[in-house]
Amino acid sequence: MIHVENVFEEMSIQEETQLPEPLRPLERVAWNYWWSWTPGGTALFRDLDPVVWEECEHNPRRLLAESSEVRLTEMATDPDYIARVRELAKEFDKYMEDGRRWWPQNDTKITTEHAVAYFCAEYGVHNSLPLYSGGLGMLAGDHLKSASDLGLPLVAVGLLYRYGYFRQRLRRDGWQEEYYGETHPSVLPITLVRDEQGTPVTVEVEMRGRLVRAQSWLAEVGRVQLFLLDTNIPENNETDRLVTGHLYGGDRETRVVQEMLLGIGGVRLLRELGVRPHVYHLNEGHSAFLTLELAREIMKKEEIDFGQAVNHVRELCVFTTHTPVAAGNDEFNPKLIEKCFGSTFEEELDLSHEEFLNLGRIKPYDDAESFGLTPLAIKTCRSTNGVSRKHGEVSRALWHDMFPGRTVGEVPITSVTNGVHAPTWVAPIIRSLYEKHVGLDWTEILYDAKVWKDAIEKMSDEELWGAHTLLKRRLIAFVRHRAFHSRMNAGESREYTESARTMFDAGALTIGFARRVAGYKRWGMLMTDSNRLLRLINNEERPVQLIFAGKAHPQDEGAKFILQQLALWKSDPLIRNRAVFLEDYDQEVARHLVRSVDVWLNVPRRPLEASGTSGQKVAINGGLNLSILDGWWIEGYDGTNGFAISDFDATEDAHAMDARDAESLYKVLEEEVVPLYYERDERDMPRRWVEMMKRSISTLVPLFNSDRMVREYALKIYS
Repeated sequence: MIHVENVFEEMSIQEETQLPEPLRPLERVAWNYWWSWTPGGTALFRDLDPVVWEECEHNPRRLLAESSEVRLTEMATDPDYIARVRELAKEFDKYMEDGRRWWPQNDTKITTEHAVAYFCAEYGVHNSLPLYSGGLGMLAGDHLKSASDLGLPLVAVGLLYRYGYFRQRLRRDGWQEEYYGETHPSVLPITLVRDEQGTPVTVEVEMRGRLVRAQSWLAEVGRVQLFLLDTNIPENNETDRLVTGHLYGGDRETRVVQEMLLGIGGVRLLRELGVRPHVYHLNEGHSAFLTLELAREIMKKEEIDFGQAVNHVRELCVFTTHTPVAAGNDEFNPKLIEKCFGSTFEEELDLSHEEFLNLGRIKPYDDAESFGLTPLAIKTCRSTNGVSRKHGEVSRALWHDMFPGRTVGEVPITSVTNGVHAPTWVAPIIRSLYEKHVGLDWTEILYDAKVWKDAIEKMSDEELWGAHTLLKRRLIAFVRHRAFHSRMNAGESREYTESARTMFDAGALTIGFARRVAGYKRWGMLMTDSNRLLRLINNEERPVQLIFAGKAHPQDEGAKFILQQLALWKSDPLIRNRAVFLEDYDQEVARHLVRSVDVWLNVPRRPLEASGTSGQKVAINGGLNLSILDGWWIEGYDGTNGFAISDFDATEDAHAMDARDAESLYKVLEEEVVPLYYERDERDMPRRWVEMMKRSISTLVPLFNSDRMVREYALKIYS
């Protein structure tokens, strides 16, 4: 049962709290998400009032509005805190005034006047801006941050979802329940976009036979501007106000009109703002309709036909696909496309109804085929790329039929392997080690593998292991706190609820498994042989403890059943002190996990992992990956920097592959991972384990960061 529930009461900060003069620089910093990845930014806001910081879910604007006058004046008279405020504000001004341009310096195609226009359906900039569901959004947020850090001119377009993605809680029987908290723009650090006369800038898109109007909000992500379209305005009827209601919620019709607004409305918004992009980056197929809007514009301006206009569009557009199976790509019944578009758009493109539908088909005039956004994007963009080398290979085979007369190897789909934004995901205590050993400019030289190798080798085992041990203690405290309150809120028995306060052991090998709950992710693999698993986790001398987190799509009953089985399993008295499921997986929970676990487990069915980035975040913090050789791990694993399950073979049927991979997983755990972790010297130091941690950092961080990724896009794709 899905219902809507306010996370906090309806509120509007019309008049910002009048801060004491020494604290006023915080107002300026709070309106730009730069603070969330800069050293000391999060700590500065948290320390202003830790209780309110948690209550307002790390929203700095609400923090400044809701902190008490007593607390504000107290901190305004604290010389140490005032000095920190001044220093952060100084760093912010320096960052924003930095005139750096993206590398290489001699490229003149991408400029401030002709920037990259980045379109995506979700953005994981920060957990206080809940416009994301998972990996795609996290990647998009990291892309914007690296573009800002590198000085790459980029403007982003998305949707402001009124209810965001669902929040999760589990019933006592383990079944997932969904609820939604309303997002109130008036309390977020975003501003309504207005013209010079102060009138809100709006765009109109015809959908379902009527004009729908959208306003726009601006979120500042460092030097990058993120514009978010919003139909929740009085001029629209209630149905149309919900076009930007839920992220990946509603029915298929809602998905179509959302994607019309993102693509068509997004292009129209950029025109209203006077933005003339050098290139449009379609990050996944959700925004593919933008290519049709560009074609319509060009036809009108140049007085040419659709075929000629599409040739111009191809020069302007690039497309990144994130899905390795056809069924995972957005496609719609032709009748639904007819209902949402009507005939006006076809007429403006001077296309017959069948010609319009053919744009989204692999095989023209195949009435049985749905209208797919990925085929549309491939046809109308000059470049298509996957998100890892393996995914590029899989995508060439997947879309081979669109290129008759060519071999699979000749299909023009390349790849740019994903990376993660190191300053966002690194733990402060690990950052301090990088500053000490790599240099204060460590983020500037992420790409220099030799510098990293030499620096990390010189880091003492005691330093790295000591920092990691502290992070694990922090993680266990977090797990106990979350588990206790989840059990209490669910009405669990007092004995079971109280047991959360003492669960887990800081010295035990801790494995994290957190991701979307879906069949191909194979959540149940660890439970294939329950007796074998029990021997692993309950070994008195070498115990293993497991932390799970993830959400099942509200309409995926099979995934919910998988999650329920896991939830009931972890309640077993033989297991519950060694395994936990953390509810409501979000960016903040992810941050705790990737910074602190010993091992990150990933067991997708090959070759269905397009890339995967959570393991890259773990590596930045010195954690080790235990993964199927798929996605990015094929490129990252070298035999000395983590652990591999099975091999590259994916020719067996799914049942045989699952059985073989499960056996390999148990064997690697029993014979490699557990023995290596518990191998200690006379000082109780796991020397060989720490050596592998260092190898993980030095070999993976320089390659799998979003600065490298964005540079690669700029050089290979955008230019």
